[in-house]
Amino acid sequence: MTTNDKHALIRVSTEEQNEERQVVRMLKQGVSRENIVIEKESGKSTERKKYHNLVKRLKKGDTLYIENLDRLSRDYDGILNEWHKLKQKGVIIKILDTPILDTDHTNNDLLSRFIRNIILHILAFQAENEWQKIKSRQAQGIAVAKASGKPLGRPKKVITAKDKKIVRQYQNQEIALETALILSNLKKTAFYHLCQLVSEPPSMD
Repeated sequence: MTTNDKHALIRVSTEEQNEERQVVRMLKQGVSRENIVIEKESGKSTERKKYHNLVKRLKKGDTLYIENLDRLSRDYDGILNEWHKLKQKGVIIKILDTPILDTDHTNNDLLSRFIRNIILHILAFQAENEWQKIKSRQAQGIAVAKASGKPLGRPKKVITAKDKKIVRQYQNQEIALETALILSNLKKTAFYHLCQLVSEPPSMD
């Protein structure tokens, strides 16, 4: 069956990263919110259940919007494999940051296809190369921290009396979520985490 539905894939690597900017870009392309899939995990993850479920739903003639190529994967082979898998299904791929790679070009002569393939492979190489640099810097930073005796990991948040008051007011429906976010200077996910910390019983250690 051939359809022409619009879908979008958004991926952020951590819970703290805000995906709303990407959502706004996809809405401007005419993608409905219910067809926007948001992944909050590394592109190197082998799980990626949301992405794989999205691929299963896509039909011939559907359009998949992604912000840039590394949303498909963070390694060279992974990007090329996912790219060809989508093309074989008859899915139109639209890359917002690199529109020359869009697969619905009317100009498909040999030279145009050759140039687009070169760009595809170059960007796939750059994606994995950048990922390897990031992992290398992280490993070097961990090694330096261990050697200097610095504690690893994110420091525990110190919950202040102000934090507790804001959480209680929100939980008692005295203030709206938007007001609580402004008062606490936190994003939604971080504020929900704060609510959980405030609600947890104190440790007996």
